[in-house]
Amino acid sequence: MATAVSNPPTEPGTHEEEDAPQIVYLDPELVVRDDCNAREEDTEPDQDLINSVKEIGVEETISVRPRPDGTYGAFKGWRRAQAQQVANATAQEDGRPLRRIKAHVREDLVGRDGWTRFLSLVENKHREGISERDILKSQELSLIGMSDIERRQAAKALGVGRDAAKQAKTAQKLDDATLRRAAAGGMDLEQTAQLAEVEKVWGAERRLMRALERDHKEGNGGRGHWDQEMALLKAEQADDAVRAKAKKDLKDADIPLLGKPGYGEKDPSRPLASLTTGLGNPLTEDNHKGCPGHSARLDDEHQPVWHCADPAAHGHKVRPQPKAPRTEADEKAAEQRRKVIACNRAWKAAAGPRQEFAARLVRAKTLPDAARVFALEILLTVPWFYGSWVDKHESEPVARFLGVKEPQNADLTETAVQLPKARVANALFAHVAAACEHYIREPKTWSHLTVPQARYLLLLETLGKDDNGSYQLSEVEAEAVAPHRPKADS
Repeated sequence: MATAVSNPPTEPGTHEEEDAPQIVYLDPELVVRDDCNAREEDTEPDQDLINSVKEIGVEETISVRPRPDGTYGAFKGWRRAQAQQVANATAQEDGRPLRRIKAHVREDLVGRDGWTRFLSLVENKHREGISERDILKSQELSLIGMSDIERRQAAKALGVGRDAAKQAKTAQKLDDATLRRAAAGGMDLEQTAQLAEVEKVWGAERRLMRALERDHKEGNGGRGHWDQEMALLKAEQADDAVRAKAKKDLKDADIPLLGKPGYGEKDPSRPLASLTTGLGNPLTEDNHKGCPGHSARLDDEHQPVWHCADPAAHGHKVRPQPKAPRTEADEKAAEQRRKVIACNRAWKAAAGPRQEFAARLVRAKTLPDAARVFALEILLTVPWFYGSWVDKHESEPVARFLGVKEPQNADLTETAVQLPKARVANALFAHVAAACEHYIREPKTWSHLTVPQARYLLLLETLGKDDNGSYQLSEVEAEAVAPHRPKADS
């Protein structure tokens, strides 16, 4: 049996294929598919490959590692090995020679499944036919099975981050068609995983693709538009979850949830607020629970509005004051209410990307000069919102911006002792940013943005653009600051 010996590398994961001491010739029948071969789909050789191998054999060396049963597991070149097996099966009757196959026998990879899968992935990723699902699965399994040194090297080679294994696992929740569209659209591994997190939100894929296109068109490598769209999608997902829970609560209580009547159908239901008992007494949730028509609809904030499904059938009376016909003003008021709810939700969602960007500024080696000047101005002039916030003695948001572990328990006195002189400006900006964030924390801030609030948002917008577009204002923030922009920018 052909064997090969290779010395283990001094530093795991740093060896190259060319360092193998020799190429050996193996009987193709001894070659099987390695369990850590990255390709799990389209693993059979096509007819063109088989015809080529019949004529000239396998030109490119395959890579294998020994198995306990005396066979060799192919983690690179399994389709070529199969083609040679097929060719040898008919060689005698066709008058062709039986051929062996050239192989690197990698004894150093025995027991190192993670690195073996990574090497297989690197080869297959750049060949035609490997599916996006195979790539993701191999990224996940190979990175999980590696040492810390190998994981850092592999992540760098693959161009992924430290959370790549977790992201690859999440991304595999998408179906094959969505995975192909995500790859074709230019989503990286982290973005594909984020799409998987929110894919059930209506229009999520389309909206994220549009945000990605905007980031790409600006051509500076940032992902500000993506981050804002993700924050909004997560907020909508949370909102959907609240509504789903409200529906479940009604179902668990055996209270029917009324739907919209079909086209041309009359809706006999009425809210309890517009009904009375047969004696003219008000109807409430408590005194109506025993009625067979007890039901509900959910309002825009997912709170139940109690109804009777058929008041006439159950002996209820309509309150004597008839409801005025719905006017155009009523329609405008309803539309305005819907916008307020949407903008409130968007404002809350925008706080996430905004505060993450402020934290990146604080933790950067050098604070941008515009941020330093802004913070100094606030400190020297002490506007009322800053003084009011300082009186609260809130340390947690400052600690969070500074990246202190367990910010809720942070001792900023100790932090001040440990803080290098070069980072004093960063700490000052963290303090000012915390005050500004407190100042704009209310969901309805968008509707009455003041000049100091707008200055803070415009500062972050400018710094985000300067940082290759890594931060962008959300739609609701941009709408709120529009009246406060300098005329030259209008």
